[in-house]
Amino acid sequence: MRRLAGLTGLSAATGTVGFWLSHRSVRPEEPQPIERHRNFTVPADPRLPEMTILRGDDPRALVRAALRQLGGVERFIARGDIVTVKPNISWDRTPEQAANTNPEVVAEVVRLCREAGARDVIVTDVSINEPRSCFARSGIAQAARAAGAHVILPEERLFREVDLQGDVLGAWPVLEPFLVADKVINLPVAKHHSLTGATLGMKNWYGILGGTRRRLHQSIHESLADLAAFMRPTLTIIDASRVLLRNGPGGGSLADVLAAKTLIAGTDPVALDAFAAKTWWNLDADADKLRYLPLAAARGLGTYDLTNVRTSQLAI
Repeated sequence: MRRLAGLTGLSAATGTVGFWLSHRSVRPEEPQPIERHRNFTVPADPRLPEMTILRGDDPRALVRAALRQLGGVERFIARGDIVTVKPNISWDRTPEQAANTNPEVVAEVVRLCREAGARDVIVTDVSINEPRSCFARSGIAQAARAAGAHVILPEERLFREVDLQGDVLGAWPVLEPFLVADKVINLPVAKHHSLTGATLGMKNWYGILGGTRRRLHQSIHESLADLAAFMRPTLTIIDASRVLLRNGPGGGSLADVLAAKTLIAGTDPVALDAFAAKTWWNLDADADKLRYLPLAAARGLGTYDLTNVRTSQLAI
């Protein structure tokens, strides 16, 4: 635990993850990519919504209500689980600028996982700007740590080369907390993106990778589908408490931010992205900018036809 705390500089890690990492901190001279596909999803329940849309002033209350709508946190998190939570912590921005996930949303997800008996809850991301500044200025490090999470910075030695086995993505360095988890919760923020019109849940998986991620933009839709197939989350929660409508993904101007006071959660990541893209950017899933959605649907990862998605809506 002392060893991992020194790596992160923000929090002590658990015995389980610390042991796992400490025995893999020295790399062989020529490491071979590992092959590791994990399906973190939970069984479907036709009695429950696949997507729930909640609106209200309190982001923490929205998170709790969303989990109740979807069957309770115990449906997703079992006692003893190691849970990795993946917010967007890409940018050195304040919460008001809406470039990162709302820290209140992150903290409430951590609390719920702890209440469900999770052994460990890890909060991490591979930032675009300098990680320590992003984690601090976003408010996420402090909020997550106060809620009981272990906050892990994306140190170089915490990556492992993994064969993603995608159509366009082969071997890439993946941050280790995504390889040791029992459950993974995707926690993106809804915001504009110049290439795809919007960056939402599926685009948030860029933040598990090291290396030169700009190369992924050459085949961005195929890359997104590959990553979605590799990382099949237990739960997706799109934070739309504040939506960055323009000049994303980094933003900066408060004039570009809409206080949408909304949270979208569910088990169909394709449907969640389709709903958010339509709601705030009027983008249809069959448009060229969202071509990754039909590609993901063709792989059985979800549906972008919202008429076929069991949906609940609630104002609180």
